[in-house]
Amino acid sequence: MNGKRNLGSRLAGGRRAGLLCRCMHAALSTSLVLIIATAPAWATLGQSEASVTSDELQMKSQHRVQALQAYKVHELTTENGATVREYVSPAGSVFGVTWQGRSAPDMNQLLGTYVNNLQTATADQTNIQPRRGISVKTKDFVYSNFCRMRMCRGTAYVPSLIPSNVSPEVLR
Repeated sequence: MNGKRNLGSRLAGGRRAGLLCRCMHAALSTSLVLIIATAPAWATLGQSEASVTSDELQMKSQHRVQALQAYKVHELTTENGATVREYVSPAGSVFGVTWQGRSAPDMNQLLGTYVNNLQTATADQTNIQPRRGISVKTKDFVYSNFCRMRMCRGTAYVPSLIPSNVSPEVLR
């Protein structure tokens, strides 16, 4: 009889843990929707370099370009101090983006179709740091966004789009 009671409590605890996991997943999804719905548009991960120009006009930002040996960095700075850096391969596609500002930018525009990776990431692919941020890592997509004291910083990139002679550590 005790064995059955212990088994029942373990199952109940497992259900509670499952419920907690579902609640955290729901909270994460809600947070992502809120992040996705805010801020101005930026260039899109995986798209062409031409998207940078349209974003500069839409954001009314200052635009600087730094041409390095293996890639270009387009830096867009808004009037409120938010900065987005878009890393473009010699093939002309945006392979990575970074951001810094008071809030996270519009993830739908910033990540394009890769935003689906945030929404479909499994618990094993997601690392949530309470009151700090989130990171998601799949074989096709890497994302991190950390906020503290009214300052958000984040990075997103597609490993397969990074030029072979460039390390992901250049994304800063």
